[in-house]
Amino acid sequence: MDYENLINLAIKARESSYSPYSGFSVGASVLCKNGKIYTGCNIESSAYSETICAERVALSKAISEGERDFVAIAVVGGKDSITSFTYPCGACRQFLSELCPQELEIVLFNGNYIEKTTLGELLPKSFNRSSIV
Repeated sequence: MDYENLINLAIKARESSYSPYSGFSVGASVLCKNGKIYTGCNIESSAYSETICAERVALSKAISEGERDFVAIAVVGGKDSITSFTYPCGACRQFLSELCPQELEIVLFNGNYIEKTTLGELLPKSFNRSSIV
């Protein structure tokens, strides 16, 4: 799979980040099985618990448009420049595990290199709807 477009859309989404408190801007783009891509950026709040991450914004946009089948998500982030990989936080990992397959490809970009993993590798033995059936 060519991740260049997915990464570029995440970088573009990052430009819309509202992160006045941390200065840590993040962008994400999620690829649906049908080829559609939805993007999101992090949006901070002075009440920190109300902050929402880029991954959850992108996935929420897709879900609100009726999407349910996801293939990959790209995540890029950092302060002033992209210098290291930005992984989904614990809340995002749990959110992804509820809505995406364990095989979901997670593509990270640090400005120079791409790192790929899967949701199952980031959050093994996750609690999700199949856990309560």
